[in-house]
Amino acid sequence: MEQKISPIINPEELIALSQSSPIIIIDVSAGADAKTKYTQQHLKGTLFANLNTDLAHIMPDAANGGRHPLPGPDQFAAVLTRLGITPTTHVILYDDKNGSNAAARLWWMLRSIGHKKVQVINGGLNAAIAAGFPVSSNEEQALITEPYGEVNWELPLSSIQEVENVAANSDFLIIDVRDKERYNGEKEPIDLVAGHIPGAVNIPFAKNLDSKGFFLPPAELKRLYEDAMEHRTAENVIVHCGSGVTACHTLLAMDYAGMLIPKLYVGSWSEWSRNNKPMATLAKEQS
Repeated sequence: MEQKISPIINPEELIALSQSSPIIIIDVSAGADAKTKYTQQHLKGTLFANLNTDLAHIMPDAANGGRHPLPGPDQFAAVLTRLGITPTTHVILYDDKNGSNAAARLWWMLRSIGHKKVQVINGGLNAAIAAGFPVSSNEEQALITEPYGEVNWELPLSSIQEVENVAANSDFLIIDVRDKERYNGEKEPIDLVAGHIPGAVNIPFAKNLDSKGFFLPPAELKRLYEDAMEHRTAENVIVHCGSGVTACHTLLAMDYAGMLIPKLYVGSWSEWSRNNKPMATLAKEQS
């Protein structure tokens, strides 16, 4: 039986792996200038995946699926084929935000279609550079390979309807991984309304990391989330963020901790807040 690999790879492990095994490294940094930064400097041999066009199928109205809805499985399979990834490829992912942005999203997507060999660099781009992994500004080209094949989303997903149905049910737990200020309704830099889903608890994804930006040890992560889950099983836990991207960082952390992966609510706050659903803020809850 093939042993499950850790979803996290330390930079030193990556350097050793790159010298002994064939791998494909993907830069999944997001933001308006992400591609420009990639062309200026990336880990040598790395390809680039775009959050908006490769890892999402953005709709004109974010009320329908949120700001970053998942692409169709066929669309995603075509992206993997373009990147030269096959079902047996060992894929390494990073972004410039400690894996908390689109690297975790692509990790979840690959795991969800059953791809086994996929890891996120602990500490992200800067940690790999600091460890001595070579960098480049050359245009990288994927090897031409056969089509990835037919895929389907296999990891559990939640919907706006399910979230609304279970939000007040104590047998379920909804985890909001956004910053505390956004959850409290004190500010909202991206979406239209500040606040949170009533009944959701706030465990910011930054709690998965230590002061240097590396993932906490698996035992600490397990204790953090088992304490929050109490008696609940993974199938009764729903994780969300603003648009279903950084929520994957928490799912990654839970998998790293050896826990079952809960449900991802992809639409997240960006969908919920645009559909006339109940909304809570710290001020309302304290009044």
